[in-house]
Amino acid sequence: MHLLLLLFLSQSLGMASSGHNPYLPDPQFTPGVYNPGVTQSTIASTICKANWTKTIRPPVRYTNKLKAEQMAKLGLKGKPNSYEEDHLVSLEVGGDPDDPQNLWPEPWPEARLKDVVETNLAHRVCAGTITLAEARKILATDWTVEFERIKGMTVAQALAKKRKK
Repeated sequence: MHLLLLLFLSQSLGMASSGHNPYLPDPQFTPGVYNPGVTQSTIASTICKANWTKTIRPPVRYTNKLKAEQMAKLGLKGKPNSYEEDHLVSLEVGGDPDDPQNLWPEPWPEARLKDVVETNLAHRVCAGTITLAEARKILATDWTVEFERIKGMTVAQALAKKRKK
């Protein structure tokens, strides 16, 4: 069952033959980019400041246009509203807000699961239990490993559980 779900998701995302995790963007197109204004020494006045991400979030007109362009370029099927134009390295840990190499069309169910990891990492950075560099690396390389550590289940298991509800 899980293997079929993974195969279906990888094919629906247009990544079946790429050989990489189907829940991650193609690193060739979306390697992740950091906001140069966010450093370990500036976190108190940036990412750890309440509502700071609202001040840098790109406008929806920009992300919707970019999402449509990227979907076409990547050959993604489905309607644009089935995807969130998501930041690989989230704004909550100092990802670049509008660089196309930090944004990619992520299916909504997966985006909601990734949000769990992003929030967890941001809280840990601001609490001083993890460095900004460590949090960024987790998101830029494979957020699904951290999701499994936090939730005790894989992304595929969490998606299957959501679908049963």
